[in-house]
Amino acid sequence: MQNQFKTIESSRVRLRAFQSYDLDNFVHYRANPDVARYQSWENFTREQGVKFIEEMTKASFNSPGVYYQIAIESKETNELIGDCVMHPLKDDPTQVEIGFTLDPQFQGKGYAYEAVKRLVHSLFTDLSKHRITAITDVKNEPSIKLLERLGMRREGHFHQNIWFKGEWGSEYLYAILAEEWTRE
Repeated sequence: MQNQFKTIESSRVRLRAFQSYDLDNFVHYRANPDVARYQSWENFTREQGVKFIEEMTKASFNSPGVYYQIAIESKETNELIGDCVMHPLKDDPTQVEIGFTLDPQFQGKGYAYEAVKRLVHSLFTDLSKHRITAITDVKNEPSIKLLERLGMRREGHFHQNIWFKGEWGSEYLYAILAEEWTRE
């Protein structure tokens, strides 16, 4: 039986499963070159969006080894403003990798922090995860600041460890343990 994602809310955002009506907003921000800059895709198309949403509607939440993308919705407008991902490790599902993407018109306003904070809290308190990690490009200052604001510690600096968009890239690894998490 498929694990279902249960909606989680904070004061301004709602984290929920992706729906077919998210397609236009999803493609709009994912096609933006500024959004794709530190992501694995380029020139995101409507066809990719359709395929992605179809996959997410069939995906099983909290399954070891499975990347599960979660919609970030504005509670004010009920529209998709971004997404985050959780990936329980295949060999140890008490450890989870997370990531996040936000529509540029909502960046710099605390929405990503609010959404990721709520996700991390739920992973630790509702799902009893032990450790949460995130990897970011060393040039991605907004993501670095968000992860550090969450109380995550930089555990690694990988120098030119990834061939990324035509050049060698470097990444930081961040992590936090359940026992270190003190936020609501």
